[in-house]
Amino acid sequence: MNPQNTADIKENDLLKIDRSLLEILLQDKTTGKNIIWATDNYARHGSAYVADKPITVDLITSRNGSIIKPRTQKSKQEQQQRVRQKAEVFTPSWVCNMQNNLADETWFGCKDVFNREKEKSWETTGWKINFPEENGKTWQDYVSSSRIEITCGEAPYLTSRYDAVTGEYIEVPDRIGLLDRKLRVVGENTETREDWLKWATVAAQNIYGFEWQGDNLLIARENVLFTIAEHYEAKFAEKLGTQDLIGFAKIIAWNLWQMDGLKFVVPASCCTETKTEETLFETLVVSKECEGCKKGDYKKHNGIYCIIKDWETHKNIRFVDMVGGK
Repeated sequence: MNPQNTADIKENDLLKIDRSLLEILLQDKTTGKNIIWATDNYARHGSAYVADKPITVDLITSRNGSIIKPRTQKSKQEQQQRVRQKAEVFTPSWVCNMQNNLADETWFGCKDVFNREKEKSWETTGWKINFPEENGKTWQDYVSSSRIEITCGEAPYLTSRYDAVTGEYIEVPDRIGLLDRKLRVVGENTETREDWLKWATVAAQNIYGFEWQGDNLLIARENVLFTIAEHYEAKFAEKLGTQDLIGFAKIIAWNLWQMDGLKFVVPASCCTETKTEETLFETLVVSKECEGCKKGDYKKHNGIYCIIKDWETHKNIRFVDMVGGK
């Protein structure tokens, strides 16, 4: 799916596979519309590229599909601007690996399950991951356990297709992302295409991430989709079918979403509400600031609270209700 083995996934390549893939990856499940740019870094291209406008297929496939690029391919000036404006920081893969290893050390009760850490690197273990019966945990439990990357950027903790700092491509067997680990376990414990797809779907349903900036979110979604496709190709020596790609894209559009991580609402959706009041002598315009913004109370914003899907019940739930009650 990515024959050049590069960090940059070209939107025009996705367009060639099936236009609906891009349409799905641009969906905002909360608003029922498309995700927005949520940054003015693209405003130089025209009024359709300003922060509050939706990202559309046509906008990102024009100019030879070179509009959206991963951070490592952006100019130094743009990188610095995003650091100043949104405190955007990207973590090298060896640091992501160390932190993901800590989570797995807790889950497995031992170290060096997937790899051994080296100085600013790692060495992948060459054996099948072991799930001792005495621990009462199975490989299916691991694949089904939920993981989330907050303010995920291009999702380097979920999938390590490339080093987010250097842009160096990482081959499938040596990847250290949370989804990569699940897919490694799926690959080691399934033989047929049907079983692999079944458990890869469970893996995809149990990784989550949210991000403010629309370009980062799209890249994160693409990285997760390509990671699934590349693990499949490494396992079966054939490309994942278009309909399977579409099925995974639908999961990804739910599980990686656009959100203000402090308010749990769609970015910039809080507003000052105005209403007109008639008195005996005059007409007054009364403004009311968002109570959540005014008081710093994340449960009282008038913005659009983000929703995600509970894949067990297939019900939609507000993310804020999962982190702080009702």
